Formats: sequence, C-alpha cells, structure tokens
Amino acid sequence: MKGKRIVPMALALGLLIGALPGVGAQELSGSEVAALEGFQSSLRKIAQKTLPVVVEINVVQVVKQQIPSFGFGSPFEFFFGSPKKDDEQKNTEREFRRPGLGSGVIVRKTGEKVYVLTNNHVAGEANEISVKLNDGREYEARLLGADSRRDLALVVFETKDSVPVATLGDSDRVQAGDWALALGNPLGFESTITFGIVSAVGRRPMPGMEVGNFTDYIQTDASINQGNSGGALVNSRGEVIGINTWIASQSGGSIGLGFAIPINNAKRVIDQIISKGSVEYGWLGVTSADASKELREAMNIRVPAGAFVHDVFLDSPAHAAGIQPGDFITRVGGAEVTNSNTLVQLVGNLVPGRVAEFQIQRFGETKTLQVRTAARKSEKEISGAQKLWPGFSAVEMTEKIRRDLNLPSGSGKVIIGNVSAGSSAASANLKTGDIIREINGKKIDSILDFYRAINENSKKEFMLRIHRSGNDFLIGIVK
Repeated sequence: MKGKRIVPMALALGLLIGALPGVGAQELSGSEVAALEGFQSSLRKIAQKTLPVVVEINVVQVVKQQIPSFGFGSPFEFFFGSPKKDDEQKNTEREFRRPGLGSGVIVRKTGEKVYVLTNNHVAGEANEISVKLNDGREYEARLLGADSRRDLALVVFETKDSVPVATLGDSDRVQAGDWALALGNPLGFESTITFGIVSAVGRRPMPGMEVGNFTDYIQTDASINQGNSGGALVNSRGEVIGINTWIASQSGGSIGLGFAIPINNAKRVIDQIISKGSVEYGWLGVTSADASKELREAMNIRVPAGAFVHDVFLDSPAHAAGIQPGDFITRVGGAEVTNSNTLVQLVGNLVPGRVAEFQIQRFGETKTLQVRTAARKSEKEISGAQKLWPGFSAVEMTEKIRRDLNLPSGSGKVIIGNVSAGSSAASANLKTGDIIREINGKKIDSILDFYRAINENSKKEFMLRIHRSGNDFLIGIVK
C-alpha cells in the first residue's frame, strides 16, 4: 500500500467488460488475467487493512413509558371486582429495553483506552454499549460524548490487548468518480464490505430531514443498509474518508444513494470529545437566507453568492461587530460563503472566543469586519431568545404579490413576511402581510429604504406606519 494507488482499476474493469460474451473477445489473454487478478488482489488488500478497524456496536436504550393502572389490588379484584373511576386511575411508569445495532470505526488508542467513532443516532442515547471487533473479541464500552448537530458520537472501551487503528484520510481531496468501499454490519451481517464510487461531494440533506445539518456529505453508490450507520467509507488506499450515516430510499433498502460524513468534519469532533467531553461550535447571532436575484438587485449587492442577513440577535457577536440586518455576508475567515447553509457551517467551525474576519456587502459597498464568535447554545436556547432585531423579514412588493393578496395599487412598496415568535415585532402585533409605508416618519419606497431606516443607530424606538385590511396603523417597536 504505502500511499500509492494499488492498480489502474479502470483498466482492469474495462478488460473485464471487454471479456464478457457478446461484448468482445471470448478468451482472456495472460496479461488481461494478470490485470484482473491484480485488481482482485488490490481489493483484498484494502479489505484486509480496513475490516479489522470497523467494529459492530450493540446498544440498549432504556425507555420509560407511562402505563395506565386501573387500580386492581389483587387477582380476586382483577377477575371479579370493578376498576376504579377515571379520577382514581394512576399511571405506572415501566421501563423497556430497546436494542439497536450499528457500526463504528476505531480511530485512536491511547494507553489502554480505545476510541470508536460512530453516529449519534447509533449510540448517543444508549444506556448500554458493547463493541465487537472483527476477530470476535467483545468489550463493554461507554459513551464518551456526542454531537447531534453532526450526528457523531465517540465511545470508549479499555483493553491491554493490541487493537488495530484506522488510517484517517483527507476528505477534502475526495472527488466524484473516486473509488469508494463501504464497511459495516448491515442487518447484522458482520464485516461486510461493498464497492462503488463517490457519486458526489458537498451534498446537503433536503429541508426537514432529520440528519446532521452542520456538515455536508459524500454521496456514494457503494451499498449501505441498516446497520451500516457509523461504519467506514474508505478510498483505494484503505484510508477512512467518511462515516456512513444515512441513505435515501423509498423502500428502506439500498438503491445506490448512500451518504457519509466527510472524515475531516469528524476530526475536530474526536479531539474535542476526548479533551472536553463535548463539542463547541462558533455562534454569530444572525438569521440568514439565500438572496434572490431580485433582492440582490434591490439591495445593490454586486456579488452572486453569499448569505443575506434578515435578523441580528442584540448583544450577540454579530451585533457587537457591527453586522446589520440587510448585510450580505460573502466570506468568513477567507472562505467563500456560497449560501446560507455554508455560512452556518463556516461559523460553526470557528473556534469560540477567537476573532475571524468577515466580508460583507452593505448597500453596494464592501466592508470587512472583525468578529469574535461565541460558543453556540442549544437550539432551544437560541430559538427562545427575545432580542431579535427587527424580528421579521420584509420583501419588496411585486405585481404578483399584489395580485395574489388582492392588494390595491398605491398601498405600499414593502411587505412583512415571517414574524418571529417572541420578538418585539411579535409583541407589537405586527403580522405577515402588513405593508410598511413609513418608519419614523420617513416614506418607505423600497427594500433598500427599509433596511436603511431600521439600521439607524441613533434610534432605539421605531414607529411603523403599516397598512392592513384597508386601514393605516401606527405601531411602535423597541430595539
């Protein structure tokens, strides 16, 4: 192996196809047989190197459930008595043991401690964990830490025995068309290896999918099934390039659409869980979305890619650094922001407490700001924050919107979209569909006017004249 490509696999496969009946020659030459045997030998070497570092993980989750109790105190009452009335019924809590099966990769051994990387959905909620090695050895393990945002978990067991450790590759170098092999324990079939290619890189899950959203994914057609979760995706050098995580399928079985977390996205998780027991993410303190061509034109944004800031959390790193609603973030720490998902991922990868350079477009001008990010809180804490400014999205009125909402011409140029629950805008009873006509006495004729008005730093109180159901109202919100 030693870092070199094992064999020109494409040539070997081409020779194999050419030897099929009806396709080409019916007999293989000595050189063709040698090439095919070389290809086969290469796959065997990959299997021999990688199968020992992929383990089976068996888990048990203890689930508590409330069971209605009808108050039968004895067997006699059960058969011949009457159950108690509804107001006398009590719930009895019972525990159920829910077994589960997945895979993992041995990523580190320090002294007698052996660290196994797997998915959070495999081991993150487990009460009991056991790890079974490829050679049959089995160890009791425990959860060291988990990262639900990336769907990763690290479990640890102890042994004085020699244990193989995986070679972690560089997933940033992976490209579509690369060879890929998936290893794991699908449906309980231990030490299974499948072969395919990398179908795509940089994949994102569809909106609403319950998978880790702080990572992109490597897509592969190497067969992945239930039980493969947490197993390894390896390259032709036998290096781990990904952690198999989910499949896209209408039947629940493999149809050649498997997805793995790039191993580079997991390396920091491994280090932080071992050193701290948990994973910290950087937090900026904005809500963002992709910007349409029309919005970029209206806001005089002169770059095609970035993330549009709708709201800023007051007292957040973004607010302290001077980022404002209406800004278009284009770069973070030298990396390009291609869309709002990229922004979330880039900010999440920043080390909390350190300063990073952000490049923005504001009203047609390029600005560079220094931002000291904070540690990201839980999603519940973030979503429950009250200090969100302005607390609603706004869009420029179009003829289509006017027709769809049956609005008269001349009613206004900027309309309120979503209003965030818990914000001062929601408390002031601003509603989706309200038309903003004035802010602090200034007429609002464009979305550009709107963002200039709400970012006036000398103001803490803003009076909005809005048009709703044929009437004008004055509504005040406090920043």
